[in-house]
Amino acid sequence: MGGVAEIAGRGYVMPLSMAPPGSIVRVVRVYAGRGLAQRLMELGLTNGAEVRVLKNDVGPLLLHVRGVTIALGRGVASKIFVERIA
Repeated sequence: MGGVAEIAGRGYVMPLSMAPPGSIVRVVRVYAGRGLAQRLMELGLTNGAEVRVLKNDVGPLLLHVRGVTIALGRGVASKIFVERIA
């Protein structure tokens, strides 16, 4: 799965790796194995979490999640699907 898609009842979603800098998105779905899914939950990246994208150009993404700034690699970010809310 890559690019922007429509999920029934949700509108348009995209991988977090495609969200533009400055945007605010909401986590819709995480496509990851048990270990990675657990780690993302520990970082606060759960379904419904609001995320502000601080940096998304080259290298890892810089995100503001639940009051904390984190860096997330592009491969991991591509497994997190989000909808843009602002």
